[in-house]
Amino acid sequence: MKKENLIALLRITFGWIFLWAFLDKLFGLGFATTADKSWLAGGSPTSGFLANAVKGPFVEVFHSMAGSPVVDWLFMLGLLGLGVALMLGVALRFAGYAGALLMFLMWIALVPSSNNPIVDDHVIYFFLFLILPHLKAGHTFGLGKWWDSTELVRKNQWLE
Repeated sequence: MKKENLIALLRITFGWIFLWAFLDKLFGLGFATTADKSWLAGGSPTSGFLANAVKGPFVEVFHSMAGSPVVDWLFMLGLLGLGVALMLGVALRFAGYAGALLMFLMWIALVPSSNNPIVDDHVIYFFLFLILPHLKAGHTFGLGKWWDSTELVRKNQWLE
C-alpha cells in the first residue's frame, strides 16, 4: 500500500476517535457516556474527567473547571471540529495546533500517568496532530487539495 494511503487512513481513523467522542458525549450512546449523563440530557461532558480522573500538580486548577458551561462548550466544539477536520482532511494546520493544545492539557491533567510517568497516548496524539499537516494528509482520500486551493485559505495560510 502507498504511504499516502496509509497516512490518509491514519488521519481518518484518528478523526473518528474525536468525532465518536463528541457523538457519545452528546447523545450518551452507552460507551464512555450513558444516556442519562449525555450533554443533551443535561450532563456535563467534562465534569466526570475533570472532577474525578485528574491528578498531579494541577489537580485544583482542573477541578475548578469541572462542569463549567464554557469549558463544556469549548471541549465539545473542539471534539467536533477536530473530528470533522481530520475526517474531511481540511484545516489540518489549525486543527493540528488546536488538537496538540488539547492533548497537552489532557496530559498535564494526568501527570504522572498510571502506566508510564512521562509518555502516554496523549503525548503520541500530540505529535500526531503536529505531523499530519506537514504530511499533507488531507490530500489523499480527503478534501485537502481543494481546501488548500480556495482563495480563503490562500489568503489565510493558517487555515491550511
